[in-house]
Amino acid sequence: MEVGLRTNEKKKKYLKCAKRDIKIENLNIRSSYIEQVKQYKYLGSIINDNNSIEEEVQERIALGIKAYYANLKFFKSRLVTKGSKLKLYRTVIRLIVTYASETWVLKQNIIQRLLVFERKILRGIFGLTKENQTRRIKNNVELDKLIKHENIVNYIKAQKLSWFGHIRRMPEARATKKIFIWNPLTTRPRGRPKYRWEDNIIQDLGQMMIKNWLTCVQDRAKWKDVVEKAKTSN
Repeated sequence: MEVGLRTNEKKKKYLKCAKRDIKIENLNIRSSYIEQVKQYKYLGSIINDNNSIEEEVQERIALGIKAYYANLKFFKSRLVTKGSKLKLYRTVIRLIVTYASETWVLKQNIIQRLLVFERKILRGIFGLTKENQTRRIKNNVELDKLIKHENIVNYIKAQKLSWFGHIRRMPEARATKKIFIWNPLTTRPRGRPKYRWEDNIIQDLGQMMIKNWLTCVQDRAKWKDVVEKAKTSN
């Protein structure tokens, strides 16, 4: 009887992560060829060789649009209230788009793409605005007031803060905590360094004027208030 992990030979692939462009062709191990790829999907998330999330966000938005059109009859129905439509968006479509977003580093271009996606759906939910006997589409400020600043970007930031607090309170023996506090032995390359996940979190805390976060993060109740504040941060 065999005991252990058995993998599908046809599905084996490998990803090369290196600063220099090293050309490595497909590997040949025990007469089995393993294809080299620049990205692959793991547990629904796209992992690539340059540690970028642009492709991941693009695919999540595409899946969100697909889910929206699958429920278009519901969103267009006059028998369904705006509150119910908004609830469906937040509980189904937004969760599809923000899957695994706790690990994202939100850059300005990604933030803009997420907001554009959400505003298109919100304009369909809330309809046009009557003004001087004419109808016009609602602007961004009006939409933000209608959802009380609980937009998709604030939701992602809140999710990230929740996960950040969970990691900070973990015992150091946990594998996740070891990876989080681990420092590579090599130095960072020349030029402008890449924006790190923790840097993104600290920036969000600074914008929310949370100064004593090192102490606050150890208190579950206080940190929960910080997470709730992030959901409606303007």
